[in-house]
Amino acid sequence: MWRGIDPIMAFNGVPMKSQQRPLSPHLQIYKPQMTSVLSIGGRIMGAGLFVGSFMLVWWIAALAIGPHAYEIFMTFIHSWMGIILCTGWAFAFYYYVANGIRHLFWDLGYGYDLKTVYKTGWTVVIFSLIATAATFYHFFLKDLL
Repeated sequence: MWRGIDPIMAFNGVPMKSQQRPLSPHLQIYKPQMTSVLSIGGRIMGAGLFVGSFMLVWWIAALAIGPHAYEIFMTFIHSWMGIILCTGWAFAFYYYVANGIRHLFWDLGYGYDLKTVYKTGWTVVIFSLIATAATFYHFFLKDLL
């Protein structure tokens, strides 16, 4: 007969089933760090770029098909949904490019100290916001003001 520790009574002699412990305590006590948030953001932006690329294909197809198809495309792009999608796609593009440049420097061995990681992380976010705002202004607001 095996005389090891009883796995059900392993925690201070109290049956484990009655302790009401969470299944994933790391999700409740883990404080998100900039590196993890930006990494997850990069994956989300990559998926957004993939989905948004269908708008780019639609634009090229509309140009090739003719003026009526292009007019339909432009009507959609200037609708509220088109503006939101284009702005989101622009943000994803700028974020992905800036974060890619950041990763190129990491590949070269630069910027691994924590201070530089946070500084370049904020640079990626701020650059993405400013470039997106400039793009939004250029394509949607310039003619209205």
